[in-house]
Parts: sequence; C-alpha cells; structure tokens
Amino acid sequence: MYLDFNMLIIISGGLLIGAGAAFFGLGGGFLIVPLLIFLGYSAQKSAGTAALAILIISFSALVAHNRFSNVDYKTGLLLGLGGLFGAQIGARLSVHISTDSFRKVFALILVALAVSLFVRK
Repeated sequence: MYLDFNMLIIISGGLLIGAGAAFFGLGGGFLIVPLLIFLGYSAQKSAGTAALAILIISFSALVAHNRFSNVDYKTGLLLGLGGLFGAQIGARLSVHISTDSFRKVFALILVALAVSLFVRK
C-alpha cells in the first residue's frame, strides 16, 4: 500500500491536531472540519469523519491527562451527557444545510470564539 498526498496531509494533520487537542483541551474539530473540506469532503462528511477522529483523539488525551490527575470526571460526564443529546440534534440539522452555508456559519463561529478569547481577561 502506498500513501498518496492527501493521506499524508490527513496523517500529518491528525498528528498536529492531536497534539493541539491534548494541549489546549479542544476536540480538534475546529481544525479537522476545515482540513477535510479543503480536501474536497462535503460539510456533512467532514463533520461525521471529524467526530470519529475526535473520539479517538479525545480518548488518547483523556488517558494522558488522567496520568497527571487533570480530569474532573463528574463535570466531564455531565458535559458529555448533554453533548450526547446535542450531537443527535446537530447531526440531524446538518443534512439540511449546504456545504457553502456550512463553511460560512463555521467560519463565523470560529471568528466569534477567537474574538472572545482575545478580548477576555
């Protein structure tokens, strides 16, 4: 089996995203989704594929952070419980939006988060 250029981009992206996700506590979807859209995936396929990657990355980050006692299990489980239901709603809504509209909404959310992080003390 050989690796084509897109596979190398995906593997390299996964390495960088995994390190960043564990360092910053981010799921990595904010980077995975744009990467996959750039590679030609639809918004819906990007979001679904990112969810699988985030599951794997998050589990690995959980194991690493647990070694340093950096996990509040009660809070994490409560957030996850809410996210469990929210994810079902989000997946159902995603099929009703075009990739172009998805990119624009996603970009606005990222800009709003960036501004919020930048201006907060």
